[in-house]
Amino acid sequence: MSSCLLFLMTPRPPPPPLIHADRYPPLAGSANLPTSRRPCPRPGQRHGYLFRCDSSSSSSAPRDRPPRPRQQRQRSQRPGGRGDAVDPVGFLAKLGVTDRAFAQFLRDRHKALKDRRWELCSRFIDLKEASSGFELLGMHRHRQHRIDFMEWAPGARYCSLVGDFNAWSPTENCAREGHLGHDDFGYWFIILEDKLREGQEPDEFFFQEYNYVDDYDKGDNGVDAEEIMHRMKEEYWEPGEIRSRKSQLEMVVKLYEQMFGPNGPQTEEELGEIPDAQTRYNEWKALQKCDSSSLSPSYDIIDSGQPFDIFNVVTDRASFEKFQAKKPPLAYWVEMRKGRIAWLEKYVPTISHKDKYRIYFNTPDGALERVPAWATYVLPDAEGKQSYAVHWEPSPEEIYKWKFGRPKVKGSLRIYECHVGISGSEQSVSSFQEFTSKVLPHVKNAGYNAVQLIGVVEHKDYSSVGYKVTNYFAVSSRFGTPDDFKKLVDEAHGLGLVVLLDIVHSYASADELVGLSLFDGSNDCYFHSGKRGHHKYWGTRMFKYDDVDVLHFLLSNLNWWVTEYQIDGFQFHSLSSMLYTHNGFSTFTGAIEEYCNQYVDKDALIYLILANEMLHDLHPDIITIAEDATFYPGLCEPTTQGGLGFDYCVNLSIPEMWLWHLENVPEQEWSMNKIMKVLVSSNQNMLSYVENHNQSISGRKSFAEIILNSGKFSIGSVDGDFIRASLLKIIKLITFTTSGGAYLNFMGNEFAHPKRVEFPMSSNDYSFRLANRQWELLDKGFHKHLFDFDKDVMSLDENERIISRGSPKIHHCDDTSMVISFTRGPFLFAFNFNPELSHQSYHVGVDEAGEYQLILNTDETKYGGCGELKSSQYMRRTCDKRVNGCHNSLELALPSRSAQVYKLVRILRI
Repeated sequence: MSSCLLFLMTPRPPPPPLIHADRYPPLAGSANLPTSRRPCPRPGQRHGYLFRCDSSSSSSAPRDRPPRPRQQRQRSQRPGGRGDAVDPVGFLAKLGVTDRAFAQFLRDRHKALKDRRWELCSRFIDLKEASSGFELLGMHRHRQHRIDFMEWAPGARYCSLVGDFNAWSPTENCAREGHLGHDDFGYWFIILEDKLREGQEPDEFFFQEYNYVDDYDKGDNGVDAEEIMHRMKEEYWEPGEIRSRKSQLEMVVKLYEQMFGPNGPQTEEELGEIPDAQTRYNEWKALQKCDSSSLSPSYDIIDSGQPFDIFNVVTDRASFEKFQAKKPPLAYWVEMRKGRIAWLEKYVPTISHKDKYRIYFNTPDGALERVPAWATYVLPDAEGKQSYAVHWEPSPEEIYKWKFGRPKVKGSLRIYECHVGISGSEQSVSSFQEFTSKVLPHVKNAGYNAVQLIGVVEHKDYSSVGYKVTNYFAVSSRFGTPDDFKKLVDEAHGLGLVVLLDIVHSYASADELVGLSLFDGSNDCYFHSGKRGHHKYWGTRMFKYDDVDVLHFLLSNLNWWVTEYQIDGFQFHSLSSMLYTHNGFSTFTGAIEEYCNQYVDKDALIYLILANEMLHDLHPDIITIAEDATFYPGLCEPTTQGGLGFDYCVNLSIPEMWLWHLENVPEQEWSMNKIMKVLVSSNQNMLSYVENHNQSISGRKSFAEIILNSGKFSIGSVDGDFIRASLLKIIKLITFTTSGGAYLNFMGNEFAHPKRVEFPMSSNDYSFRLANRQWELLDKGFHKHLFDFDKDVMSLDENERIISRGSPKIHHCDDTSMVISFTRGPFLFAFNFNPELSHQSYHVGVDEAGEYQLILNTDETKYGGCGELKSSQYMRRTCDKRVNGCHNSLELALPSRSAQVYKLVRILRI
């Protein structure tokens, strides 16, 4: 009895709607704290749980226990909407793979995946928590006039912050061992207290807070703190409840006196025989009814004789509902806070907006200064050698405010790949602002619905195109500030463009002063030690994907870009580098055993599965693209079926195939069957492109430069540029129309940019001559014709959803005539690659009898063609002549180096 009363009279948590269990479970002992003051858990710290009775349950039946934490974790880990039934080898039957060794590899990988999930959940509860490290690590303003800083450096002996704010002193702001030092996992914690202005008194109450981050003031009404506390007690707690909370035993003593009187028995011998529980309860209930002046809550407790269990307690429902209906005194806690105006009058920030800082470590090998791994803005110093982090905390008046929501892609994905630095016409590094005002409107006008940005994440070496990343949470300072990048993303959303980021988690820069290499003085903090920690050919470092804290860093990095910058998706760069210990530099024959042998990094595969599950669970509309030259099986299959969970994978064979033909094979000898085999080898969820930035850097030429500047593609007396440009048109059209729902074009290739890209480096005396785009060519000659053609192709897909339909059905592919025809839904595509021979009457087979309308013709004069087709030839009607195994056929006129797109507009039934 007394134990039950003790439980009920103890301070209880606020009603359920005010417990934000979706973010952090309430910590034990924090029930009487305002929600904004609950201490934040540190990485590696387990959370306490407070169980409560469910008010919706019947008062006469035992309560069901809430699910245990482990059960909650399992449910949160299930990838919503991506298949509920888990089969580690489910996708093999779909692909027709029967290899036993690979199936066993997938089962072993699934077991390792479950173990890795358990490791993560033992530390971070679930994937949401494991990917939210940016909420704690790095530098964050706390509401209690201070800055909190946290960093992971398990190999360091001492940690402090140095910067402009403390005259770069390594001893003033440090993490002290045993007191806000580091935990068992190597996470260091430093508090930077804001400075009290001269003549100001420190706050009287520990929980005093300041709304530094708000753009308006709260609580600056001059109400005295004692008056606030008095109002809180009078309006929230009932008088009896206040008395009972002065001593937890007071109610027990009162109950004892009611049962035995003021001079009741003091020993068990004096007590005598105790009546049964029901009799004691009835007697106590009768006294409660008589004592109408009692101020205690009318909770009815029945002791059934069972072992004490809070879920078996039966209470008076009316009193319980009355308690549940109470509103906690949050309004008073708000009034205890002061606004920004009061904060500025009383405090000076310990570190100001745009202050420079670094982190200082004492290691077994000596003292080190590093740029924090979680820094969100990094700048080089005056000499351009050592970089430093910049504290980015603009005032509420200056902080960027989002104007547009995220758009959704309808149908196909038409991606415009860009590099901000080379997007301008000038021979210099372009900025986010210039890109926003000049390039984004062009992308929208060109008919694309997505922008993919490369080189945005901070990197020291500009000539690396941005792939040797040094600071994973920072936008490149070469192009502008974090707010400049937010405006770029926001304006793109306003134009209806989704923004994709080329993310590099397959390797990292080996720079030790700026990047993560030897971050805490040890060689195996973020990366593998020994040879495995170094890329064989690129001089970069390889992540340690089996380490929980490294996974915490990488998963949080993905979530950071989506949460902070509203990014709509990622292309995971160069997966071959991370999936194999030989970094993908090996001969692949296509044998299935090459995907499950000793060179495959199982931990890297598990990371990709976790990354896709996390992204699609937290952000259902996210887009993930895999760039893997080895076509690892199951890239785009659901993770519940043994796949890696990507939405698209890049077909890297297509640009290599076109490059090989252009450079090595005379145009008259091109094989149509070989071309189509590469284009449609695996059409579903396949992103196709003719060329991206890889085809025009590192000393290579763009396709326009190869075709337009090569004499072997010029014929006859007609203008050579227009004739040669016609080949670019049909290459682009057949690549686009055979893609698996996604297509990519690199910036400038839509109008056949004649120059390759070459970043400033030592080999060209650091020249910017080729590190720009010649936008003035858009209105000149065949460049204008090619842009108009590309724009109409994108518009055609926007209106007709061509590449989001089913896979192409090839009807005709002839190496002799060099003619290809295929259908996709109601559309017929016909290509004549022959550079010399035109066909006036060429029969191609179709499945559906009817009338076909010509909707796109590469030979039209507005596209720089010869215009050989007459208007009377734009509508074609099928005949019953059997061609290519089809019951019906069309008779078409196919000029050389041309392509046509027809739409079935009328079906004829026979």
